[in-house]
Amino acid sequence: MEAIPKALAAWHALVQSGDPTKLHSLLAEEAVFESPVVYTPQRGKVITTRYLTAALKVLGADFRYIEQWVNPRSAVLEFVATVDGIAVNGVDIIGWDAEDRIGRFKVMVRPLKGMEALRTRMAAELGVAAATAPRRPD
Repeated sequence: MEAIPKALAAWHALVQSGDPTKLHSLLAEEAVFESPVVYTPQRGKVITTRYLTAALKVLGADFRYIEQWVNPRSAVLEFVATVDGIAVNGVDIIGWDAEDRIGRFKVMVRPLKGMEALRTRMAAELGVAAATAPRRPD
């Protein structure tokens, strides 16, 4: 059995602890977050930290990874959670650099009803109107 890459092990530890303060040392400065509901990629460590911190809170205590596929510099992690009583299933596509800093984080979610519940809760957590997509600050 191959050893789990350092960046991925650090991500799993962060999720397990629920401590978003560890994101600062885990994310690359040029990190990019791609949301299932926001059209444009969110670029930079600050905004990526903001989205991931909100997601950790919104997805809650029953969030768990149920499968993973790992490459030397990337992984796909399938997750399940419940948001406002609605089952959510999705994948996190994570990429990291040679320094084991996460530089790419893409989220895909299903079903539509689950994605809508997640969008509403994330918008509230991020402090934006649910009817509008969160945008990168200028």
